[in-house]
Amino acid sequence: MPTSLPSPSTPFKFVTSGLGAVTALAIGFTSLPLLAQAPSVDTEQSTAQEPSGEQASPGEQENATPKEATSAAPIPLVPGEPTWDSFHGQLNAQKYSPLDQINTDNVGELEKVWEVHTGDVADGSGDLPATVWSATPVFANETLYIGTPFYRILALDPANGEEKWSFDTQSSLEALTQPALKNRGVAYWEADTPEAGEPCQKIIYMGTMDAQLFAVDADSGEQCANFANNGVLDANQWNDTNEKWPLSLLQPPTVVGDHLILGWAGMDWAYEEAPPGTVFSINARTGELEWTFQALSDEMREQSGTANVWTHMSADEELGLVYLPVSSPSPNYWGGNRTEEVPLGTSTTAVDIETGEVVWSRQWVHHDIWDYDINAAPTLMDITVDGEEIPALIQATKMGFLFVVNRETGEDVWPIEERPVPSGDGSVEGEVYAPTQPFPTKPAPLLDQSEKPNVWALADAVSFGECSALWDDLSYEGMYTPPTTQGEGTLGFPISAGGVQWGGVAFDPESQTAIVNTSHIVQYIKLYNREDYDKADSGSGNESGFAPQEGAPYGMRLEVALNRWGMPCWEPPFGELVALDMTTGDIKWRRPMGVSQQYGFFMPESWGSPTIGGPAVTAGNVVFIGASMDAKVRAYSLETGEELWSDQTEAPSVSNPAVYEYNGRQYVAFVSGGNSILKDQVGDQVAVYALPE
Repeated sequence: MPTSLPSPSTPFKFVTSGLGAVTALAIGFTSLPLLAQAPSVDTEQSTAQEPSGEQASPGEQENATPKEATSAAPIPLVPGEPTWDSFHGQLNAQKYSPLDQINTDNVGELEKVWEVHTGDVADGSGDLPATVWSATPVFANETLYIGTPFYRILALDPANGEEKWSFDTQSSLEALTQPALKNRGVAYWEADTPEAGEPCQKIIYMGTMDAQLFAVDADSGEQCANFANNGVLDANQWNDTNEKWPLSLLQPPTVVGDHLILGWAGMDWAYEEAPPGTVFSINARTGELEWTFQALSDEMREQSGTANVWTHMSADEELGLVYLPVSSPSPNYWGGNRTEEVPLGTSTTAVDIETGEVVWSRQWVHHDIWDYDINAAPTLMDITVDGEEIPALIQATKMGFLFVVNRETGEDVWPIEERPVPSGDGSVEGEVYAPTQPFPTKPAPLLDQSEKPNVWALADAVSFGECSALWDDLSYEGMYTPPTTQGEGTLGFPISAGGVQWGGVAFDPESQTAIVNTSHIVQYIKLYNREDYDKADSGSGNESGFAPQEGAPYGMRLEVALNRWGMPCWEPPFGELVALDMTTGDIKWRRPMGVSQQYGFFMPESWGSPTIGGPAVTAGNVVFIGASMDAKVRAYSLETGEELWSDQTEAPSVSNPAVYEYNGRQYVAFVSGGNSILKDQVGDQVAVYALPE
């Protein structure tokens, strides 16, 4: 019989929303002893990598508060000058530029002013794995910095793309933890008071799949001799539990002051016991380990794993907080090895920048058995609700939910309710089920998960009823229907492919409008006992197919619900762009975004496209985004959602665009690298646009 988990209890405190929530919700002012610590380091390692922090006691952690700002002047949430020096543009993850030279009146005149082809591309047909390139161009130090999937750094002239310097990490081009060679770009740091004539007062960092973090001088491209081991930090020295893979550094570190906040990526769906989730704070100058955050208890670390942070993070320097989007524990689709509460799994967790101590945490999925990783940095914003100014954040999720909380305390802005959810059908031995899950009341879900999506009549007809037959053989009782061994499995809408991906939410602070792109994708998941799995396993692709969950009693298969011709079995649209009024939580407008493509043919625009990548928004009231299957980059009106401009690029721009100003001219830069989750098209193009001179 299905077993239910108890409702969340200690060590979390229960609070009630100040805006009238009817349900008490758990906020994690947790006193777990291993959430933040300065772990011991192998004495054979370089002294530059030894920890400099001290472990906080449980009592200290329970009462953890952000450090007071050491600067007399407050640090604004929105930078005073145009800034695009990190993965989401700014530490607040707003992806907002105050530039308005390009606006709704003239954006239709945009032209490509330069492009660069890096040469670092592979389609998987030769000796190299395919590339997946999702790097945000970083504008800093009067230079545009690019990281490539061959783990090279390019420093380009921002006006014409001419190369200033390049650096090759000489990393092994092997898909060690991912199905492809992946890179999401570089990070930038500069000293508050640079020392004249000294190298590495400005540094570019890039990680590799084999867990090496490189630090090079931003002016010259030379390795920084005083950082770790001659400019290279081996993060795998801390991979000391369930070492199944290297701690891949595919996402650039989040730079907060003199701290590099470093997460890592691993292998999806492969093992029951895996490297447990850790986040490291590294000194930006020296590579010293300052503190370590652990999402799992000591006991859980041995028998489970992951609950890592593989995407970017955001930070509020004035509050002294960095916000961690924490993923789900392993294995992803069976939780019989982790029946105890895992309060920091699948959460947004705010930690003290200086110590790593947990200040508050909100868990968005209890006992996650759907791989609902929190996959995007929360976007920080100041909003006015019912006349009250609120320091808020919005957390986008794979589920298509947008959770809005006070970023100082973690408390609801609009009520978030614990609602009953389906339990299992009894076919999965050893599993337990959370009786409730958090549901936001505002904003409304980005897609309707309340019932099984309608079969698309066209796809059903041309496949002679294939889609209807599949729907009849899939279990679905609403959101959070658990995986099963029966029939073709459980329908997920959405599931691993997500409603919102790692591009996250953009925000215009002037109009208090949030912009988010979302995919409408139906997948289905089935569990197999070990004997049946060995018979059924026919391989896997990029985030689809069979996966063993080795060590667990069940392997699994995850597929997109397509007919024999590759057509989606569910009704369009397949992707949308949505604008939200953050003073009310209401939707301002929504529209299909992009064009789906199959066999070289483009589908009607009203069908939209699945999307990977995020939007940028400017003071010119323009939203820029790539992200779609058709490999176009587009501009939309922030006010109305009208498409104002587009251009064709080499491959889907599965990255966040960058907006910057150089010598009085505004530019918009896209990396067009492709991702086989959308379609089998790869590229090596950096395309940069501006108005005619």
